[in-house]
Amino acid sequence: MCLAVPGRIIRLDTRDDTLMAEVDFGGVRKDVCLEYIPDATIGEYVIVHVGFAIQRLDEESAKRTLENFERMGILEEELGP
Repeated sequence: MCLAVPGRIIRLDTRDDTLMAEVDFGGVRKDVCLEYIPDATIGEYVIVHVGFAIQRLDEESAKRTLENFERMGILEEELGP
């Protein structure tokens, strides 16, 4: 299964002319492409699908979704160890 998972932008970077971010998914950090949301900023929550941020999300909804995913064991399945 491949869900869209909310995460908070921790750091912005440009690599090989591609806008990237380090995103925190409830303690798991991954690199994410921000090309679809180039004006996203540090501290914002985004929904990530297959390594791409595809939409902004408010903090309350993001935290609630992460808690539910973790409770159901989906977060580890989606993000790995």
